[in-house]
Amino acid sequence: MTEAVPRSVVEAYYRAYAARDAKAVADFLDDNVQWTISGPVDVLPFCGKRHGKAAVLDLIQRLVPEIFTVFSFTPDAMLIDGDRVATLNSLAATLTLDGRVIRYRLAHFTRFRDCKVIENLSLLDSFDAAEQVLGHPLDVHHQASLGHRASA
Repeated sequence: MTEAVPRSVVEAYYRAYAARDAKAVADFLDDNVQWTISGPVDVLPFCGKRHGKAAVLDLIQRLVPEIFTVFSFTPDAMLIDGDRVATLNSLAATLTLDGRVIRYRLAHFTRFRDCKVIENLSLLDSFDAAEQVLGHPLDVHHQASLGHRASA
């Protein structure tokens, strides 16, 4: 049986994560952590899979800030069940390229062992995030109609 993660540990981890305090976050990461951000890699290059503490810290310290600077990360809802944690979060950031502010929602599904994060899956509202980063709506109706005609 897996050991339940204390709520105090989860809340401390999210305080460090929200503050983008890489040193404090590092204390909560297992050396072999698996980290996945599901999203459009072509628009948000920090999306994808990372393995290991060093790769996750590089993501937090270098890869994300190359695209935007997070100034607000808020866990709006949190559910803890044993060693697993699910959160629904709000993120606000300033784009590095032009200073525009973007805001989107994301969910985290995190697993802990011995009070360390061993696995994290982030699911972004990637359509909304991509449109904001690109600075224009995605033309899905045009693409959908092209795909529909091609299959007819």
